[in-house]
Amino acid sequence: MFTITRRAALLAGLGLSLALPFAPAVAQERTPIRFTLDWKYQGIHAWYFVAQEKGYFREEGLDVTIDQGEGSSATVTRIMSGAYDAGFGDINAVIQQAAQKPAEAPVMVYHIYNKPPFAVLTKADSGITGLKELVGKKVGGPAGSAATRLLPALLERNGLDPSGVEVLNMQPNLQEQMLIRGEVAASLVFNVTSYVNLIQQGQNPDTGFRWISYADHGLDLYSNGVMVSQALARDKPQAVKGLVRAINRAVQDVMADPAAAVKTLVKVEPLIDAGSEQRRLRFAFDAMMITPESREIGLGDLSDDRLARSIDVMAAAYKLPNQPAPGRIFDRSFLPPQTERRIVPTAG
Repeated sequence: MFTITRRAALLAGLGLSLALPFAPAVAQERTPIRFTLDWKYQGIHAWYFVAQEKGYFREEGLDVTIDQGEGSSATVTRIMSGAYDAGFGDINAVIQQAAQKPAEAPVMVYHIYNKPPFAVLTKADSGITGLKELVGKKVGGPAGSAATRLLPALLERNGLDPSGVEVLNMQPNLQEQMLIRGEVAASLVFNVTSYVNLIQQGQNPDTGFRWISYADHGLDLYSNGVMVSQALARDKPQAVKGLVRAINRAVQDVMADPAAAVKTLVKVEPLIDAGSEQRRLRFAFDAMMITPESREIGLGDLSDDRLARSIDVMAAAYKLPNQPAPGRIFDRSFLPPQTERRIVPTAG
């Protein structure tokens, strides 16, 4: 009997091949990317999981593993260590590392928070309506937080003496509690985090508190976005372009239907509160992502001139040894065309 095996061997010897209709197709090898978030799973991370669930990463030939993070600045150091190839973190931390360790610092390739989350949070009935009322008051903030580190620059930009404001060092998880109890007159916060923390403590963040944005008072910095290691950008540029395309598609999906996006996130972390995370997402859209600039230039991009001003602020605030060029911090060559990055209307 001339078996299939014998026939295949014969054809192979003749340099030919035998196509077996029932033979399993060999899957094309996908590029693995280890991706770190900036913090524990939250609504503002939904687009990464939407991209994963809908197969956007797979369509781009990627195998993306997503892990929780330990802070926006930690994303940068995690990538620098080689433990991760890409992540979601703070562009200001990239500026710091690029000034000190230019050969190791990652590069941002898709910017998301067009306005920074840094804010002075105070109770609506505190009598504090602006920065000048902070003089002579006690405010609280974590020592290593960017909101705390940048307060002197914020005050100076507004003609105020930083020495006139007492800063109490506190743990991040106590910021809202100490403010509510009246132990500080204001807290230096990341608004997208404190917004939901207040909800979870039975407070109304929209009517019971006042948010004084750093961006609205002279510190118009950029903030979080997607960054990659120099090695990934150099050695696998098509993989980086695919990563950005997939995330861009997912961000637009989340804007169009936040409720569906949070449902996807709940599948990953069933313990999160879906209602609170939907509110966090909407707050992020309004407070940080959808701005006149992002409407003009599209999702993911930024202004080089504005970034240069941000680098100036960071160099002064952190006493950096030099000021990296904007092109070293952000590389727009990986972005999809602007027509694919337009902001879609958000669901009501």
